[in-house]
Amino acid sequence: MKSLATFASRPARLAALGLLLTVGAAGCKDFLDVAPQGQLTEDQIKTDPAAAQRLVDGVYNVMYLGGFGEDIHGLQYVILTDIASDDADKGSTPNDYGPALEVDNFTLNSTNSIVNNTWKGYFQGVNRANQALDKIPLSPAPEATKNRLIGEVRFLRGYFYFNLVRFFGGVPKLDRVPTASEINDPALQRRATVQEIYQFIVDDLQFAVDNLPLKGAAETTTGRATKAAAQAMLAKVYLYQKNYQKAFELSNEIIAGRSGNYGLLASYENIWREAGANSEESVFEVQTGINAACNNSAVNLYSVSQGPRAGGRGGWADLGFGFNNPTQQLADAYEPNDRRRAGTIIFIQPTAPAGQRSTGTVLWDGFRIPSKDSVENLRYSYKAYHSRTQERNCGNNDYLPKNIRVMRYAEVLLVNAEAALRIGNTGAALTQLNRVRTRAGLPARTALTLPLIWQERRVELALEHDRFFDLVRQESEQPGRIVPLFTAQGKTFNRGKNELFPIPQEQIDLSGGQLTQNPGY
Repeated sequence: MKSLATFASRPARLAALGLLLTVGAAGCKDFLDVAPQGQLTEDQIKTDPAAAQRLVDGVYNVMYLGGFGEDIHGLQYVILTDIASDDADKGSTPNDYGPALEVDNFTLNSTNSIVNNTWKGYFQGVNRANQALDKIPLSPAPEATKNRLIGEVRFLRGYFYFNLVRFFGGVPKLDRVPTASEINDPALQRRATVQEIYQFIVDDLQFAVDNLPLKGAAETTTGRATKAAAQAMLAKVYLYQKNYQKAFELSNEIIAGRSGNYGLLASYENIWREAGANSEESVFEVQTGINAACNNSAVNLYSVSQGPRAGGRGGWADLGFGFNNPTQQLADAYEPNDRRRAGTIIFIQPTAPAGQRSTGTVLWDGFRIPSKDSVENLRYSYKAYHSRTQERNCGNNDYLPKNIRVMRYAEVLLVNAEAALRIGNTGAALTQLNRVRTRAGLPARTALTLPLIWQERRVELALEHDRFFDLVRQESEQPGRIVPLFTAQGKTFNRGKNELFPIPQEQIDLSGGQLTQNPGY
């Protein structure tokens, strides 16, 4: 079997498979319309066992969407996750990218381009998954193979919907390729309830759990969804649903080694470097890479948009656009001697007094960033940094091949710890939480509370695109928690409104008014 990199590193296959959809771009019909299969004809799918695999690869490839158009994991995803949270500010220059500033300050409305591009990107992923699910059963491949492929696609569709429901609340539930007579069916344009979407996610992920192989099995290749990836994602979903027993059991399967061998990478800072890609800590990550064609196999603008930016006197070849700056509050959240602080945040050294020379900030690969008078912002994300000299790339900074870590073993431990505490198993909770703390160089805790677990999640997973969702979840458990955190940063979070982003007005219009708006917008 060819490795995932063979296919997922080729964005050209998006068009070759005929799976490029412009969700809601030209009228109601386009929101649900399905593009033809292009070079993959139905006869090919019925006769060539490898064709079904290529359909699945097309679903993986959609996760490359980024830039300033439709987005799944690019800069706009970073804005709606990190910059929307208390972990980061917009950064760059003060007037750069107004829609991002609106998100940062909770002043956005339904015409914000970032929420619209995110909606379109994720529904392109959903539609592509549905197309694959529609055609895989036609394949002559063995039933076990087809179930594995379906499991991979349903894992991805479940992941897409998990982010959609956390971004927007209830959204249209598209569980199939609509027939010609269903294209303009108002029922498919309307929002399902949050509960219905979560049940849909659970069903998808449970199928994946039941049909995906263990890590290291003969039929697995690096980067594809495995049984443990599905278990971990489903455990996290159950944590959001407050089904702590299920969350504990699923995460425990991984920890006990029954779903493959996983562990904590010894060096925290190496997790986000090329050397740490697909390590023992990786449960699921978006694959990028270098191939013979060197055809930009990466998420557009993910890394470079977060790179340190020249400012003031300039005079150096900067590393990016300067977005997603860690806040002072995040920098202060770490305990003394926590190794994760230096592995998470690039700190720009202050300008030296007159007559003295600043050493600047030297990164792990030896690259020197000047002091503050030549740099736009004070802090940057180390987890998004991709070395131009010590890590492979194709020379196009817009497509630096940085794998995006969607789920890693440390989060499995923290999900398990939180679930264990909720069901009264404090011993298990302490054990798993202290494994994370030990790697960080911190002393073990001897007692545990829910806020302590939440604090551990914050510093362990900082700038990994989950903090905003975590804050909303925590607010639902402890009302009054979220507002003071943003007030301390001079931002007004409106309870009952800002837990969700607005439904894009363009999508409401395209639905003929079938889509309704979230409260407060």
